[in-house]
This record gives sequence, C-alpha cells and structure tokens, in this order.
Amino acid sequence: MRKALVVGIDNYPGCPLQGCRNDSEAIEDLLANNENGDPNFSVFKKDDVPTKGELREHIRKCFDGDCEVALFYYSGHGYIDSVGGYLVTPDYSPNDWGVSLDEVLTIANQSKCRERIIILDSCYSGQMGNIKTSGQNTAVINEGVTILSACREFETSMEIDGHGVFTSLLVEALKGGRCRYHWSN
Repeated sequence: MRKALVVGIDNYPGCPLQGCRNDSEAIEDLLANNENGDPNFSVFKKDDVPTKGELREHIRKCFDGDCEVALFYYSGHGYIDSVGGYLVTPDYSPNDWGVSLDEVLTIANQSKCRERIIILDSCYSGQMGNIKTSGQNTAVINEGVTILSACREFETSMEIDGHGVFTSLLVEALKGGRCRYHWSN
C-alpha cells in the first residue's frame, strides 16, 4: 500500500499565498494514478488546514501503520527562528508558528512504514535537514526517509504563474519533462 498526505495552504490571514492549492492539486493528480491509469497512491488531500494541531494529526496519520510508502507533501508558508523551522498554519502567532520541522522529522523517523518521503515547498524548508539541538547543527535522518525541499534553510521559495517553482519543476520531472527554468550564479 502507498499513501500520501497532500497539503496546500493559501488562506493565511494578512499574508495569503496564491499557488499552494494549485500545487497540491498537481501533486494529487500526479500521485493518484500511474500514467496508464492504474492506481498509484491512496491520496488524502487537505487544503487550507486551519490549525497546527490538525496538521500535526494529519501528519501522524500519514506515517501511521506499516505501509510500503508514506509520502507527505506540503506547500505553504515556512518560517525559521533561532529555535528551528516551521510549517506555518493559519492559526500562527508570534512564537507559535505551526508544526516544527523537527517534529515532522521525528514522526517520519519513528514510522514503521518502509519508505517515508517528505516533500516541502515552503520558505526555509532546507532547515529540515539541518535541525539544531544542544548546540549541534545536525539532523538524524533514519534509513528509508527521503526529504526534498524547495530551498536551503536561509532561502525563500518562489511562486510563478500560480504555482511554486519547485513543485512545477518536480511535477515536470516526474512526468518526464525537461527543465524550462535556467539560473546562473
């Protein structure tokens, strides 16, 4: 069994986004069926999750059990402070931004699912691989856990044409397309 939780949050008070729900729709379409139409992932799509408690519970359910593959996809605001990084939920407030990346990684690491995939299209999502604890700058990523992030821990992600750039490139690549964006250093 393969299962996926797909989350896109556009509806933030005071700082709405415009491409996250579009991204979740594209990811859901990509994961639900193989190219030949056969079922692929059992996808639970939950857009505009209103609270961090609800998002945390959905993440726990995604990685619960012992399925072959559990995949968590998130598109929305990300935040970073001196303590760590967060997946921001609409109920955010200063010093309480949402679900911490450390918590997401802990849930995935403790899962009995054979393969666990975390895909984050949010600002500062590269912090997921850079958890800071007790003065150390490391993260323990267990065997079977794969993390894809839109950017490094100090970078913001971008939306273009109603989609996140990272998700657009990911969807194109998984469909066998070629890159249409070029960056130079």
